[in-house]
Amino acid sequence: MSETTTAPRPDERMKQVAPWRRALIRPELGGICGTILVFLLFGAIAGDSGMFAAEGVLNWTVVSAQFMVIAVGACLLMIAGEFDLSVGSMIGFAGVMMAILSVQMGWPMWAAITATFAFCILLGAINGWLVIRTGLPSFIVTLAFLYILRGLTIWGSVYFTRQTIIGGVAERAQGDWLAALFGGKILGGLFTWMGDAGWIATFTKGNRAGQPVIDGVPMLVVWAIGLAIFGHWLLTRTKFGNWVFAAGGDAQAARYVGVPVNRVKILMFMFSAFCACVFASCQVMEFGSAAADRGLLKEFEAIICVVIGGALLTGGYGSVIGAALGAIIFGVVQQGLFFANAESSLFRVFLGMILLIAVIMNTYIRRIITGER
Repeated sequence: MSETTTAPRPDERMKQVAPWRRALIRPELGGICGTILVFLLFGAIAGDSGMFAAEGVLNWTVVSAQFMVIAVGACLLMIAGEFDLSVGSMIGFAGVMMAILSVQMGWPMWAAITATFAFCILLGAINGWLVIRTGLPSFIVTLAFLYILRGLTIWGSVYFTRQTIIGGVAERAQGDWLAALFGGKILGGLFTWMGDAGWIATFTKGNRAGQPVIDGVPMLVVWAIGLAIFGHWLLTRTKFGNWVFAAGGDAQAARYVGVPVNRVKILMFMFSAFCACVFASCQVMEFGSAAADRGLLKEFEAIICVVIGGALLTGGYGSVIGAALGAIIFGVVQQGLFFANAESSLFRVFLGMILLIAVIMNTYIRRIITGER
């Protein structure tokens, strides 16, 4: 006598979702589609301009990395249900503080960098604490810090140096072990070998004749990739990542099941400040100077990257990979317009249009998730 087995019947209480619908609500979908379209567009209109040669690729990769560094912090904070509009001002403030401590006060570069990170992360914690304690929207609290930090940055720069640009950082950073983590380059030997093998172009004239047009990968790119990997791992592979989603999705319900919502939100504000400091440090080391007006509007660019990447403005949903793809889109478009000899002001037009499209798409996705009509 043989026994027959039947497949288990699906639980009627479980809502069945079609595969295409599951794919549609993936937060990275918009970023993936946007990245493909942008590469196809500029491949068609600027493919022969050098944009996709080795030097051109490095160019838009560095710009994308700038967006990506701050987008990772903004993404995790937005998923936790909060905003940080002080990121741009934090970038300018951190750079000027670093320059004042090292150039004007004579601190070792590593000490200036460490003190700047510690103070800015403390400011991030204060941001989060104020949001939690007062119950005010993070939009209002961080908007206030946007003005406070920008004002302090300009005042401090003028007070100590009588100007808004502080030079001399490059000299102070020479030979400093910590400065090299933000201003150095890696894989120089690999690119030299690739140049000798004829895989990438080399200089034909001047002191650098025979050397490859790319002498290494800037640490800014390394930081961007590292932060994106860390953020994705934290969000998708750890219990803390579940807490971030819960804190942004329904904070009160999360508290009922033991999620330390307040601590999660404060830590995300601190991480956002950390990312701003990474950006500022890399920028200061690259230019060898600090300027009080740096970081202007970066907070909005970071938020747009996150929105393009599929995060909901209401919190509780998003993807670090999507935010990273949003940063790549921005970098490719900004430099693609240059290679295509288009008017640079069109980049701002693009930002506004893509933000509007992304918000509309994300609203539709939210309705699919929640079942709203």
